[in-house]
Order: sequence, then structure tokens, then C-alpha cells
Amino acid sequence: MSFAAYKMMHCPTGIENCASGFIAHSPADFKPPVPLLSSEELDSEYPAPSGIGPVPNLIVTAANVLEIYVLRVQEEGTVSGEARRGGTIDGVSGVSLELVCHYRLHGNVESMAVLSSGGGNGARSRDSLILAFQDAKISILEFDDSIHSLRTSSMHCFEGPKWFHLKRGQESFARGPVVKVDPQGRCGGVLVYGLQMIILKAAQVVHGLVGDEDASGSGGAVTAHIESSYIINLRDLGMNHVKDFVFLHGYIEPVMVILHEMELTWAGRLSWKHHTCVISALSISTTLKQHPLIWSATNLPHDAYKLLPVPSPIGGVLVICANSIHYHSQSASCVLALNNYAVSSDNSQEMPKSSFNVELDAANATFLSKDVAMLSTKSGELLLLTLVYDGRVVQRLDLSKSKASVLSSGITTLGSAFFFLGSRLGDSLLVQYSCGLGSSRSLSGLKDEIGDIEGDGPLVKRLRRTSTDTSQDMVTGEELSIHGLAPSNTESVQKTFSFAVRDSFINVGPLKDFAYGLRINADANATGVAKQSNYELVCCSGHGKNGALSILRQSIRPEMITEVELPGCKDIWTVYHKNTRGVDSSRLGADDDEYHAYLIISLEDRTMVLETADLLTEVTESVDYYVQGKTISAGNLFGRRRVVQVSERAVRVLDGSFMTQDLSLVTPNAEPASSSDSPLVLSASIADPYALLRMTDGSVRLIVGDTSACTISVVSPTAFDKKPVAACTLYHDKGPEPWLRKTSTDAWLSTGVGEPIDGADGVSLTQGDIYCVVCYATGGLEIFDVPSFTCLFSANKFMSGKSHLMDTFIPEHSDGAYRGMPKSLSEEAGPGRKEDVNVVVVELAMHRWSGLHSRPFLFGILNDGTILCYHAYLFEGSDGGNKNEDGVSSDNSADKGTCSGSRLRNLRFLRVSLETYTRDEIINRRSSNRITIFKNVGGHEGLFLSGSRPSWFMAFRERLRIHPQLCDGSIVAFTVLHNVNCNHGLIYVTSQGILKICQLPSSASYDNYWPVQKIPLKGTPHQVTYFAEKNLYPIIVSVPVHRPLNQVLSYLVDHEVGHQTDNPNLGTDELHQTCTVDEFEVRILEPEKSGGPWLTKATIPMQNSENALTVRVVILFNTTTKENETLLAIGTAYVQGEDVAARGRILLFSFGKNVDNSQVSISEVYSKEFKTAISAVASLQGHLLFSTGLKLVLHGWTGTELNTIAFFDVPPLYVVSLNVVKNFILVGDIHESIYFLSWKEQGAQLSLLAKDFSSLDCFATEFLIDGSTLSLIVSDEQKNIQVFYYAPKMSESWKGQKLLSRAEFHAGAHITKFLRLQMLPTSSGQSGGPATDKTNRFALLFGTLDGSVGCVAPLDELTFRRLQSLQRKLVDVVPHVAGLNPRSFRQFKSDGKGHRPGPDSIVDYEQLCHYEMLSLEEQFEIAQMIGTTRVQILSNLNELVLGTSFL
Repeated sequence: MSFAAYKMMHCPTGIENCASGFIAHSPADFKPPVPLLSSEELDSEYPAPSGIGPVPNLIVTAANVLEIYVLRVQEEGTVSGEARRGGTIDGVSGVSLELVCHYRLHGNVESMAVLSSGGGNGARSRDSLILAFQDAKISILEFDDSIHSLRTSSMHCFEGPKWFHLKRGQESFARGPVVKVDPQGRCGGVLVYGLQMIILKAAQVVHGLVGDEDASGSGGAVTAHIESSYIINLRDLGMNHVKDFVFLHGYIEPVMVILHEMELTWAGRLSWKHHTCVISALSISTTLKQHPLIWSATNLPHDAYKLLPVPSPIGGVLVICANSIHYHSQSASCVLALNNYAVSSDNSQEMPKSSFNVELDAANATFLSKDVAMLSTKSGELLLLTLVYDGRVVQRLDLSKSKASVLSSGITTLGSAFFFLGSRLGDSLLVQYSCGLGSSRSLSGLKDEIGDIEGDGPLVKRLRRTSTDTSQDMVTGEELSIHGLAPSNTESVQKTFSFAVRDSFINVGPLKDFAYGLRINADANATGVAKQSNYELVCCSGHGKNGALSILRQSIRPEMITEVELPGCKDIWTVYHKNTRGVDSSRLGADDDEYHAYLIISLEDRTMVLETADLLTEVTESVDYYVQGKTISAGNLFGRRRVVQVSERAVRVLDGSFMTQDLSLVTPNAEPASSSDSPLVLSASIADPYALLRMTDGSVRLIVGDTSACTISVVSPTAFDKKPVAACTLYHDKGPEPWLRKTSTDAWLSTGVGEPIDGADGVSLTQGDIYCVVCYATGGLEIFDVPSFTCLFSANKFMSGKSHLMDTFIPEHSDGAYRGMPKSLSEEAGPGRKEDVNVVVVELAMHRWSGLHSRPFLFGILNDGTILCYHAYLFEGSDGGNKNEDGVSSDNSADKGTCSGSRLRNLRFLRVSLETYTRDEIINRRSSNRITIFKNVGGHEGLFLSGSRPSWFMAFRERLRIHPQLCDGSIVAFTVLHNVNCNHGLIYVTSQGILKICQLPSSASYDNYWPVQKIPLKGTPHQVTYFAEKNLYPIIVSVPVHRPLNQVLSYLVDHEVGHQTDNPNLGTDELHQTCTVDEFEVRILEPEKSGGPWLTKATIPMQNSENALTVRVVILFNTTTKENETLLAIGTAYVQGEDVAARGRILLFSFGKNVDNSQVSISEVYSKEFKTAISAVASLQGHLLFSTGLKLVLHGWTGTELNTIAFFDVPPLYVVSLNVVKNFILVGDIHESIYFLSWKEQGAQLSLLAKDFSSLDCFATEFLIDGSTLSLIVSDEQKNIQVFYYAPKMSESWKGQKLLSRAEFHAGAHITKFLRLQMLPTSSGQSGGPATDKTNRFALLFGTLDGSVGCVAPLDELTFRRLQSLQRKLVDVVPHVAGLNPRSFRQFKSDGKGHRPGPDSIVDYEQLCHYEMLSLEEQFEIAQMIGTTRVQILSNLNELVLGTSFL
């Protein structure tokens, strides 16, 4: 492998930072979902009558992914059939998180804070987001309504030669930059390089009518921004080791409190030096750039690590230590000891103790109310800390236990009723809390409601919403009481907190190890790409009680109910039929559960009709459907009372199986001879009570239904007479509030009235408006009102795929914001281009899925396979700009009959990346549509895209999750089916002519980058391997257990000396205390056939204080029987502290053959103890190779004994990975990089071929095979990847002793495992190089600690050079979020160690995928600049995706 591509296939999911702020909306935009109480209730003693108040956005980051969410709160009574989690609290029955925007940055977010705009609850102002990146980059982002995305407002960089003096010669720092902000938004502080404090001065925001008027940039809201920055060197203030800092509440000037340690100490020196920490409060004057010390507190414990500012009116700061909590303010202080290890500074005075023992190292905290803080401990417990406050000073601290929850990495309060627990080790949770005073509010009814979070709703939705480690014990419903003093009187008032989990994010990280195995429903006969969907990735993820097995599958494989052969099928539809003529109002609610009545199948020259009752029975002969020719489309009209069937020449209306009307589309006045020349129907779109037909001559007909008589008539709209239509569709804007109405300029007239549209017989129709979306052959897109055909929205050049679409009536004066490039580039690339001409839109679809706040998506398919996806949004621009151009466009409005007042002037579309979708190779001109929208398949909604690379687009949280379906190859037609035997299922027809009736697997969760199923283990999984013969997964699991201290000490026996270690300084009561130890075992799991929880077939327990380090399935050659045996090898180590010499064992187990197959019999065939740990095991040509201490030893297997054949003293310290290919061995050491060895059978020799001489902390290693070349790849602790090769003939390899660098790359994540998989052959032979003849080409799939999965795939030189030129171009052309440079992100990070740069031979697919998001003109322009064509570039990118679609 000389050249490779790096591709991220599954984004990170482990949330590291979370924050809340009014980013995408201001507090004034918030309408209270809960009505205010009346005035007499206001006098009661319950303090917060006003519902839950404005709720800010949630901002989360996972490695380099940044996402902003909005909380959608459903009030009690509005939610009908939908299952909601957690019962009802404070009038709120359901809360969900909805995505506002999602970005993948070119850099990992180290720290994040929200700069408040300082406005109150009713303010129109918004907050900004401050992100800090390694080493000292700071970006301030604000949300721009006009483009519905984040925009960089300022960047501050303190790197490079100009700022070298800040490092003071130091190269490596313990942590990255830390950002904190002043609660009132006056300034921010960033701690970089250990002791340099950067002060960011915020601009003064003018609150008032004038300021609000002028701020048209973000919809009338003023956004906080940074004016300037300067540096304070904390070393000049006598600080040496800064641990944390915060800004305090309630001061006139910003006050920063810094926690620092005067002299360092550690546990071994505590008797001599303790209480070394100090807090210092500095008053920051940003105008004078002065920072006087105003107060300080000394003698804090050495293990203090976190500060938490106390909100007004109390003020002050909490200092959190491992064994105590301290409160300090300018006037008072108090302390609370948490366990027996807490000591006061002078050992004399008695410290107040909490009622239970707890250790608080690595805790996260936030304030739920002004005097109650919530702490999340390292074991996942939630604790509540109350500050007992008498109106003047804090008298004492009270700590009480709350619920158990997830192991959190961050916690943030959202408004006054929610908090979010972000986690890297488990699923992140959104929790609603309610705080009431005991007497005034009865919460007894609540107790039962929130007893079981998943207690309500149908099973499918419950499965969909439950995430495995949401930790149901979080909301067991028991209440929690804190006794405190009320400020008004001295009697004890009880505060009651109630919690309910409202939403959760799935996390599959940290991926410590994974195995690649067969799925349960694998198809043995599959070949090519379809064969790949037979496999799944079984990953070890999570930690402790959040430990789980994550089963990841890149593609969906539906569970088949039945299949029949059906050659020549072109399209299929299912239709409903209501037997009652009058619509029964009670049936209307159950629309979702109505069964389908008929299945209509269109063949080449005829149509089949099947009844979808208990069985599918053909009724073609006995119904009045048009069956002599093919059907173009079919659907329901008039509230499902009629079926409409569109054929090439006529439209038929049927009541069940009886025809009520047959409307011919052939013009009647023409002579019979010429009737064959009249246009035929090409495609049809149905939206009750209309149907839109596109004819072969490019014209459009509208079928209008009369709801009272249930009859139809045909209209030819005059709007399309001049221009041929390339594609068109109807869009039904349903729902309680039609969304598109809001975007009209006279929206205030129509919204809020909600008048029902009455049919003639008094039946109110489904509310909503119907629009017609048309794309012309010239590329323009227009939206018309139906049936008047008034043009409401028009955009030019839809097919070019611009990043934003807006009504052309609006002058594009802010052009730069809508283009990725300068204007000139796009315009020059216009008319004189040959490729441009043949790109046309072949299909359109527009749909808005369920949800009160959901916005419509617009899809367009081009004839080259590109899919454009746009998400609509609302932007009310300043009206001043729009008034003047009515006169300019008067010539337009005359012929369209447009009065510009009714246009959808505020409607805009933002292009959405569909990067995980693989384009079709080439689209043949097919009459049938590829997009099928579904509203309920297994409880999910979205659309299905048929074709040669069929995919599911599922709508969750206002985002599309794209999951391919590869198992059947090309799919011709798809429709939903809901009947007795197939509940909310689906039917599809493959290109081989097989019709399959299926259901979606309910065990998987689809709201993730890949479909995932999580199986809780209640312990930490460490390593997994796959035993293919029996489809079993042996897994190392450690479970934390509590043991008495004397029992643990009794294990620590030194076997060499034979005596037990003494512990003279432990008292008898201390010996009976419990401590937590990890107990290891190897579990043998088998996948469950039905997709349920996996079964543990056998368990191999380890001995006391023995850790299993590695488990592998090995094939050994039995020298006695001369046969190969498949055995399970386990390497272990005894962990008994530094006083006891290390030992380890190698264990071999055989799998027995059980007849009844209920249990797997596993028997130990060999066990031997060694003087050192066994950290890695592999089989090498029938022999067993393992590392023991500082040796690699090769053993032969006799059937009962292991005999040493050869050894090599190779790893200087400790082997972390061992890989074998043929007779070559690759060894990765924990500190000393990699070693390349070979094994010779003659003479039984293990010999070192070469090694890497630099020091490197290896994480994972693997061989990379590309044709006949063998490369070695290694990932390290600095999140890099390096590729080495062995070239003994080259002079720089020191006669072959040194491995030479072939490529290096910064992955931005700790890669823990590589897996070598053969790349799939790509079908297109036009790749322009010798790519297709390399069959022996392998890619490496890898997993990381932040939950991402990616691959490194070899490229041939021609493709690499082309993509590298494109990558360099894209660095300059694409605007990067937060101003981050992708080239600097991907540079090798050496952390201050000497490193000679290697060749730049890896291209970054993360960056290349931006090419498809550029507009067509820009794509052609860039392709021309680098001397190639757009088709060629897209073909190369597509081949890379196809070749690596492994799952």
C-alpha cells in the first residue's frame, strides 16, 4: 500500500461536553406550554406557578461532532396516541430533543462554554457559543437565522511563532484549553498552556427598541459577541499549578476565582505536606486590563479539583474535593466531610460529616435551583447538596442520596425544569425534575406514574424509545426528601424532588474491541455486496454498570415473512377501502391502524389485484380495476372512501372493487386515428382530493375530486403551457398547524384560526393545504397553490444543488452567505459547459413527517444519480428590503397572476448532506418513481429509495438517518403493508422478480448512524472474539463487587515467599470495611434467533485477583493425532499490588459437541502458570504464540501439553497487540513502538526483521495488504495512525533494521482495534487505472474510544493523485465551521517528542465528501482546475464507498 484513504463510517457518539444556552432562539420566542395559574392561586405558597419557563437549546459535542438541539415540550392532554416516557410532571407529559444543526469539525472540541447575552427571560437577545481547540484556538459561533446555521463571529488563535513565549519552552501539557464565562456575559476566560489566562472581552449589547430594530441579521435578535482579547500570565501572580477556575455570580465587575496548588504533594507525602490548595478571587476590569486580588482562602485539601459557582442571591463558590466539600464566599465559609479520609487543616477541630460515606473524585455538578446542587459521582449515583441559607450566610451543607444513573462526563441544567446527563460510557439522558415544598403539593399521584419509564404505549414504540442502559433505576418513583430551613420561618419544610427520564441518546462508545461475525438471518447464497449484509460488528462498549455489547450493522436486513416469484413487476401499491359510505368519526382516530384492502401490482402490460385480508388472494378477474395494461399509480381519495387508479390513458375511481367512474384522458374531439398520438401519463402524484399527472409531452394535468359526490374531473393548468415540466409532485401540508402558511407574508391572517374545511356533506376533511411542486427542464423550481395554480415560490437552477434556496423575488444582496465561493467563480462556470446540459431532475418529492414543530423536506433526484435533499425553514427578513422590488418584477407577476403579498416570501430551504447514501451507478430512464414515503413501518416514518442501491431514510428528531439495504441487490418497487399477519410491514420486489413480504427487525434502534442493538452486560466488557463454527462469542467481562477488606488482603499472598503480607497500620474496624474489586470472567454468548437478549451459554470464572487480559480462538496442530484443533486460549495476570511478584496463566479450552444444543459444553484442556502476565495470544501455522513478560514464546501442542519450540526477547516492556500473517509477526509494545518478526520452520527460528526505532505508545497494530505489498499500521496514544513498510534494499533502512514510514495521519481519536477485511470489487471498470485487476486488496476497519467506526483503504496511485489535488482545492473553497483548517488537524501530533515528518500519502474522505455538497457549477469548475471531470471524481468517491461497505 503506497497510498490510502481515511474514511469515517460511523461518527462518534460518546458525549464529552454539554452546555445550554439560547443559541437558535431567544427567551422571548418561547411561548409557555403550560397555562399560567389564575391570580388567586398565585397567593398559595407554591413558588413557581408559571409552568417551566423559557427552555434553552442543548449543545453537545462528541470528539469532532457538534450538535445543537431544541427541547420540544408537549403539555398534558395534547399528546394523543403517542407513547411518552416518564408520566406527567408539572403539566408536561412528554419532552423530546429535536436537532437544529449538526456539524463535523476539523478538530476535537476540548472545552465549550456559552457566552450569555445578559438579557432576562423576556429578552430578544441570544447567546453565543465559545469553542476551544488544541493547543490554543478559540472560535466564537453564533446562529444566523437567514442561513439557519452557525456562523463564526470571531476567532482567536495563540499558536505559532508569535506566541511561542507563552509555552515557556514546554511542549506537552497535561490538558487542553479550558473555557469559562461570566454568568452575566461580560467576559470569558480561557486557560491555555497551563498558566496563561486569555480574557475575552464581550461587546456591550444595547438592550432597547433601537438595538432591536437594527438587528436584522438574526431575525431581530441581538447576539452576544467578543470584542477583543488579552492575556494574563498567572505565573506573575504567584500561581504555579492551576486546577480550575470559575466566574462568580452577583458582583458588579466580573470576578474570577482560581483554584491552584502552591506546592505539589501526593498520597505518599500527606503526613508531611497536606492542604496545599488555595483559591484566589480576582476582580477583572476588562477596560483597564487590571485584575486585583479581592479575597482568597488557603489550606484547602490537596485533592480539591473542581469549583462550582453558587447562583445569586447566595453567591460564593463550592470547592469539590475527593473527600470533602467546602463553601467559600467573601464573608463566610463552611465545610462538609464526606468520609473518614477527610481531615481538617490543623487536625484539631471536628468537621461536620455527611450521613453516609461517598468519594467524590471525578464528579460532575450543576445547580438545579438557587440552593440545591446535583452531583453525579464516578459510580453513576446522583447526590443532592443543599446549601442551608438563612438570608445572610450559608450555615451548613447537607448531602443526600438521590437516584442511580448513568456514568456521566458532563451535566448541564436546561431552564428551570430539565437537566441533561452527557456520557462517554453509556447513553446520555434528558431528565425532567420537579421541586416542590412538601406541604403545598401532593406528589403521591406522581409516584405511580413515573414508576416505570416505559410503562405506557404500544410495544413497538416502547422498543424504539427504550435504550438499554437508560438505567431504569433512575426513576423508580420513590421520592427524595431534603430537610432544610426555610428562609421565612424556622420550622422544617420538606423539599421534594421528582425525576423522569424524558429522552436519551444512544452511545456505542467506548469501543474497546470488536468481532466480525455472521448475523442470525444471514443468507448463505448471497454474493458480492449483498453478501456483506450477512455480517455484523459485535463491539465491547461502555463501562461498569453501563457496559454492554453493541451489535452494529451498517445495512438493514428485514425479517422475511414470505416470498413469491413475480417476474416482470414494475411497481406495487397498497390501498385502503372504508366500507361505510359516511365516515364514522370514531374510525377517524384509528386511521393509523386501519388494514390495507388491496395490493395492486403493475406488470409490463397488465395489472394484477390481490386482496390483502388474512391471505393474499388474487382477485384480478372479479374486480373492476383496469387490468388490461400497466398502472402508473394508485391511491386513496375522499378520506379513504374511494380508490383511484391511474393508467396511461385513463383514471378510474373505485368503491372497493366496484368502479364508480372511468375518466378518459384522451382528448375526445380528436379523430380515432390520432388518438394514439395524444400524450400518455408518465407519472402521477396523489394528494387527497387531487391527483397530478405528468404527461409524455411535458404537460401537466390535475385531477380534481368532488368530495360530496366522490367524482373526479380533469383540468389542464395554464401555468405550464410554455415550459416543459421535468418532474412534479403534490405536497399535502397536513397537521394541526399547516407549516407553509407560516412562511407567507400575510401569515398572521391565516395562522391561529384553524377553521375546518367543510365538505358539502358536512364532513370535515383532513385539515391542511395542498401545493404543487414543479421542476422544469430548464432547472427552475416553482411551488404553486392547488387548485388555483398561483405561483407562491420560485427558485432558479434547482438541479445545481446550491446550499440555500430562496424565493427569487427576494434580492440576493447577501450573496456571499449563500455560496461557498466568491460570486465570480459560480457565474463564470455557467453557460459554456458541456456536462451541464445533460443534468436534469427526474423525480421530486416533498413531505413533512409527524410532529408539531416538524418542517418539510424536499427531495430531488437527478439523472446522474445525485440526490438533492433540502430542509425547509422560516426566515422573516427585514421588510424594508422587500418593498421596492415589486415594481422590478412586475413583468413576471403579470403572466403568472402573482400578487406578491401572498407569496411564501419567508420560505427558505437549506441543503442537507446525504453523505452516507451511496449513489446509483447510472439511472436508466424508468417511469416508476424511486421514492416511496411511509408513515409507519414498524413504528418508524421516512422514505424508501428503490434502485440499485436501495436505502431507508428514516426521520428522527428532524434529521434523516440513512440506512442502506443491500441484502437483495437492486429493488424495483416498494410499498407498505398493514394487515393481520404483517403488522406495519412492507412489501418489495427485487430486480430478479421476487416479491417479499417482510417486517423491520424490532430489536434494533435506528436513531443512530448505523442500526444498533445493545445488550446490557452489567459489567465492563474488555475483549471479544468470534468462534465461527458454532456462532459463539467469548467475551471477557469484569463486574465490580464489594468485598470486606480483610478478605481482599488475604488474597495478596506472595507465592515465592509463601507468607501473607502484613498490614500493621490497619485497625480491626477498618479491616471489616468493604472495598470494590473487579471480578473477571469469560462469558460465552450466543446470538438469539428472535433478536432478543443474547444467551450466556457458559461462564469461565477467573481466580481471586486474576484479570483475564486476552481471549482468542486459536487453531493448533495436534502433533499426536496430526489434526487441527480449534481451542479457546485465555491469557491472564494476577493483579496483587506492588508488593507481590506478578504471575499469569495460559488457559486452553475446547468446545464440546452437545446433541440437544441447549448448553455449550466447555472443558479446560490445559492450564499453566507463568512468572509474568500473558497479555497477547495468537496462533502461528498451527503453533501457539504468546507474550509472557519480556519474551515472545512459540509452543507446539501435543493434545495435552504445550512444548516450547522457540522464543524471542522482543518486547522491552509489555505487548499490547500481536498480529500474524503467514509466517510474519507484528508486535506492538506499550511504549516502544512496533517490531516485525518472521518465523522459519527449518531450524525453528523466530528472528527480528526490523523495528521502528522511535518511541511510540501503541494502541493497536495490524497488517495492511494491497496486492503483493505488505504494510504495517499502528495507532498510538496521540490519536495518530502510521503506516510502515519493510524495505531492506533501501539505504535509509540501515540494512533492513529500520522500518520506513509510508504514511502518517492524525485520526483525532484513540483507535483500539484494527480488523483486516477484503475490499469488494467495484463494478465500474472506467476508473482509469489498474484498480480493477487488484483482487487481493484489503481495507482495515477500526473502532475508537469515542464510539466512531471508520476504515483505512488502499488506493491506486492515479486515483490518489486525483483525490489529493481535489482535497487541496477544497481546503480553500469550502468554508469550514469555526474556521478550523483541515490540513493542520490531520497533521501528525508528536506531543513535543522529536519526530521526522513522514510522507503525506493518505487522503481524508471527511473532507472529500464536501465536494458533492457544492453546487454543480462549482463542481465543474474545480474538476476543470485539477484537470479531470466531475463524473470521474464522483466515480472515484463512489468506488471507495462501495469497496468498503462491509456490513
